[in-house]
Amino acid sequence: MKREPLNIGVMGSGRGSNCQSLIDAIAAGRLNARIACVIADVPDAFILERARKHGIPAFYLDPAPFKTKLDGVAETRYIETLRAHGVQAVALAGFMRIVKNGLLAAFPQRVLNIHPALLPAFPGMDAWKQALDYGAKVAGCTVHFVDAGTDTGPIILQRAVPVREDDTSATLHARIQEQEHLAYPEALQALAEGRLSVQGRRVIIQAPGA
Repeated sequence: MKREPLNIGVMGSGRGSNCQSLIDAIAAGRLNARIACVIADVPDAFILERARKHGIPAFYLDPAPFKTKLDGVAETRYIETLRAHGVQAVALAGFMRIVKNGLLAAFPQRVLNIHPALLPAFPGMDAWKQALDYGAKVAGCTVHFVDAGTDTGPIILQRAVPVREDDTSATLHARIQEQEHLAYPEALQALAEGRLSVQGRRVIIQAPGA
C-alpha cells in the first residue's frame, strides 16, 4: 500500500538551496512528501522567494528577542505555524539558530538538519572552511536528527568528498553542497517510508521494501 506523502515544514535563514533540492526531489518522484510550509527568521531570506515561486506557503516569523536561538514566545509561534499546516517532520535548511526543547518535544525524532561536514568533526559555523584550514583530506555532509546540542544529534547518513590540493573554501563548499542536495532527500525519503529507527545514538536504516 502506497504511503501518504510526508508533510514537511522547512525552516531556513538564507538562500535555501537545500529547500530547492527537496522541491526538485518531490517533483522528480524521488521524495514522497509535500512541503507544507517554509518559515524563515530573516525577512528577506531567498528561501521564502523559492517557496512562493512553487506555491508553498512561506512566512517570516520574528525570532526576537534572541539572536542565536529559537526560544520563548518566538518558538511558540513557529510551533503553532508548523502545526497549523499539518507538518509531520521539520527539515532545517540553513537555519542559523539553535532550536530548543519546545520544538524538539513538539516533533520528537522528527526534526532533521543537514550539516556541511562529516560529524562529529567540525560542528558549528563554516564547517567546510574548518575542514580546509585543518588540513583534512576528506570532507562531506551529514544528515542528522536534531537534539539539544549543536550538531550533536544521531547521524542518519553521510556523504564524503575528497579535499583537493587546489581547493578553496568556495570550491570545497560547492562540492559539498552537491552531495547535500542528494543526501537530504534520501534521508527524508527513508523517514517518509518509515525505514528509520533510533537505538541509542545509532540510526538504523532499513532497505527499501524490507
